[in-house]
Amino acid sequence: MIQNKKTRIVLIHAMPFSIDPIAQAFTKLWPEAQTVNLLDDSLSRDLLEATHLTEKIAERIVTLAEYGLGIGAHGILFTCSAFGDAIKQAKEKLSIPVLKPNEAMFEEALKTGANIGMLATFGPSVPSMESEFIALSKQTNPKAQITSILEQEALAALQAGNKEEHNRLLKKAAAAFKGYDAVMLAQFSASQAFTSVSEAVDCPVLTSPHSAVAKLKREVAATGNNTS
Repeated sequence: MIQNKKTRIVLIHAMPFSIDPIAQAFTKLWPEAQTVNLLDDSLSRDLLEATHLTEKIAERIVTLAEYGLGIGAHGILFTCSAFGDAIKQAKEKLSIPVLKPNEAMFEEALKTGANIGMLATFGPSVPSMESEFIALSKQTNPKAQITSILEQEALAALQAGNKEEHNRLLKKAAAAFKGYDAVMLAQFSASQAFTSVSEAVDCPVLTSPHSAVAKLKREVAATGNNTS
């Protein structure tokens, strides 16, 4: 493993649209950290074609994490929410902090109340995210319930370079969550709609990037490897 004077955080992406949101979160919350981006955008395409998380795709997720460790990572953050079970395997295999994209956001949401909404733009991520949320809620907030809305056209708009339409569609969908205790933006790329969605609801809007950076910073510091 390469030794670094600065804290090196490896970010593993399955979509290029996740890179800017997490970079902005690090700039705001942990600018001292040295971030390294690993992108394999075939992962999201292959998952869509397979319709479920296959053993081969899971192995690729673990391999990426091991590569991150090999280039000197003090912590690893995955930014695509559709690979939860595979990330869990990587987490169990590596000795450094490895975070799922949404676990920190889930923890924050469960502190707000029992009626939680989730806006998603990538369909394959929804079942695993709901399962992870329910499992966590049993430990910390058993009365919590999650209601998900999938707005796939928003992701299509983002892929076409139309950020404004992406944000408009999520704002429109978010109106269904008025009266909820919190609304979560499921994908890292969806965090770009934070301001728009906040205008449509009367509760906290939570995003994965900011929650994840804050938690990873705490976990890396707890290992004694925070050198920045």
